[in-house]
Amino acid sequence: MPQPDHVVRIPLPAAESHDADTARYFAKCREKLGMVPNVLLAYTARPAKLATFSRFYNELMLGESGLSKLEREMIAVAVSSANRCYYCLVAHGQAVRELSGDPQLGEMMVMNYRVAELPARQRAMLDFAWKLTEAPHDIGEPDRDGLRAAGFSDEDIFDICDVVGFFNYTNRMAHGLDMMPNPDYHARNR
Repeated sequence: MPQPDHVVRIPLPAAESHDADTARYFAKCREKLGMVPNVLLAYTARPAKLATFSRFYNELMLGESGLSKLEREMIAVAVSSANRCYYCLVAHGQAVRELSGDPQLGEMMVMNYRVAELPARQRAMLDFAWKLTEAPHDIGEPDRDGLRAAGFSDEDIFDICDVVGFFNYTNRMAHGLDMMPNPDYHARNR
């Protein structure tokens, strides 16, 4: 059964009305990804926010960090699992499958990261991400010390918190707008 075919439940500007920067960015997405992710299309409702969102996302997920790209995607999926965000589970579950080369890991991350036999470092990172999502008021120095004991630097802890915070935000945008993932994600890297 196919998912609903809308991008979001608000009207979006027609592609021909996108400014030149957006058109170039979307052409680059089609070249590199074979599609324009629906989350980016959703942000065409607010073009200035699209530019800010894209810059922030690219720095967060692709920029320099002690966290690997895979670890950042794993955090995205764990947070999205806690929040039951359909869009991010589909899109970032696919990214975990692609970066890890392991379709089963992608599925375990989406459903319950705890069933995966992960290294202690990644387990500590995901446990922290889950707790920061579910009970942020309960995070304290013992939680950060647990990350340090698992081998994370203070800069890494900052990056973990940054990724957790970002995906809690995007999950809420996706829920609030009833954002649908691109259907292409479902079949990739299986």
